[in-house]
Amino acid sequence: MRTMRLAAAAAVMSAAVVLSGCGPAPWATTPSPTSSAPAPSSPPPVVAPPVENDLSSGSTQRDLTAGAVSVAVNYWSELRMDRWTPTAVKPVSLSLVTTVKPNDGQKVYLQKATMLAVPANAEETFPALDPQVDQASVKNGYLVLKPYSYSQTFNVGQVPEDATYVTLQFTYDFLVQTKPKADEYAKQTATDTVTVAIAQQAASGSE
Repeated sequence: MRTMRLAAAAAVMSAAVVLSGCGPAPWATTPSPTSSAPAPSSPPPVVAPPVENDLSSGSTQRDLTAGAVSVAVNYWSELRMDRWTPTAVKPVSLSLVTTVKPNDGQKVYLQKATMLAVPANAEETFPALDPQVDQASVKNGYLVLKPYSYSQTFNVGQVPEDATYVTLQFTYDFLVQTKPKADEYAKQTATDTVTVAIAQQAASGSE
């Protein structure tokens, strides 16, 4: 009788061992702490936007309006854009011609042309350079009614080393005859803005 009880107990223990061996291992049911969330990714690098340059193709042409006067202006520079460094003298040339509507024979004169250069970068605007002015030295001004045109060259001087572009603000003051051969005139003003990139200053000793 005792032998039968021992045999039965041994069978129960053997069955328990077999059953426990069939279950999953404890580490198989515990989630890994490193797999609970994806690893954080580094932010993409910040890329500075390209600097606007209205003279990147060599020249730019604008159509302006001043009352009854239509103005066609062409801007260009004899200095290559890669030489528009902060310390260089940077020439800007312009040529303009006007038409008037209705064209009853009255003339259009340019009294004054002004350029104001304002250097800046993406974070800061620097003080403007001294304005450059071409004041007409003849009575009433320069005749600019087509086919007669006006040409001039202004110079942009030294700008701060941190400047990445310069905004050129142009103002044109016109006198328009009220009627042919009249001594009465109407004053009209046209404005324009041209942005030119400043090239990086060449390193010392480089060509």
